[in-house]
Amino acid sequence: MPHSHLREVTDALLQRATRVRLACFDVDGTLTDGGLFLDAEGREGKTFHVQDGLGLVLLRRSGIEVLLVTARSGQVVEHRARELGIGVHQGVKDKLALVTALCAERGLALDQVMFMGDDLADLTTLRQVGLAVVPGNVHAWVAPAAHWRTRAGGGHGAAREACDLLLAAQGLVGKLLQEGAA
Repeated sequence: MPHSHLREVTDALLQRATRVRLACFDVDGTLTDGGLFLDAEGREGKTFHVQDGLGLVLLRRSGIEVLLVTARSGQVVEHRARELGIGVHQGVKDKLALVTALCAERGLALDQVMFMGDDLADLTTLRQVGLAVVPGNVHAWVAPAAHWRTRAGGGHGAAREACDLLLAAQGLVGKLLQEGAA
């Protein structure tokens, strides 16, 4: 496994990426910068990066299933997933058990899964999947479990980098460039 501080794309990394059929993303700290905004009534708000959202949509349109897997629960994440047309599993205490069950339902092996996460709740899953990706600002304890670390931090385009890696490895970029993002 490459050291987590390395960001270059290697042949071994591309081989892992070509097998991916299910791409799972943690939310807080991965699709967001980890900040939680609470109003006076306790309603939560989050900031998502628009390029990350397009990356998730491009994966879905290209035949790679995309799921959000988060330990927290809230309407904001449900709304964002619905907006992007992707699945979401919230309130997940054991992410590896969920991903393993999803693989069994779909007839997939764990080596066909990419998981992107940033902190301890993601560690066991990152250690078991075929492609473990972390954002640039991953917590130091989790970084060694990664096959690849993005340049961007969570909520700042990191998920888009992971999506672009999958799309490039699977030879899908040319088609997307011809079609545009319509």
